[in-house]
Amino acid sequence: MEHTHTAVAHEEHGHDSSTKSIWKTFWILLVITIFEVGLAFLYLEYDFMARWALNGIFVTLTLVKAFFIVAEFMHLRHEIRNLIMTILMPLLLFVWFIIAFLADGDSWKNMRKDLSPGTPAAPAKHITNEHAPAHH
Repeated sequence: MEHTHTAVAHEEHGHDSSTKSIWKTFWILLVITIFEVGLAFLYLEYDFMARWALNGIFVTLTLVKAFFIVAEFMHLRHEIRNLIMTILMPLLLFVWFIIAFLADGDSWKNMRKDLSPGTPAAPAKHITNEHAPAHH
């Protein structure tokens, strides 16, 4: 009877592996976050790279962290591909939607600033063509 497999032993093993997986995800997220904070402080102190490059690194690392969070805590790591795509595609469309509306709003703001009342119009330029023959 010593080799009997009980439900309690199976449950303890499942609990142990899920706890181990959660801690692994925690440590990965912690290392990425510490790296991001350190990079931000280094940038503030030494200004060692272009701001757009630093923002690109932050966005990439944030997406990596989002992947780990969704995979582990929303349990999508163990799901079938079709379910993952059902969740991922609307999310990507929503992100595109936000980016498109932010860009549109920025262009609207710039257009309103250029066309606001009281803004002096650019002087008209008189184009002369001295080298062309005169028409009589």
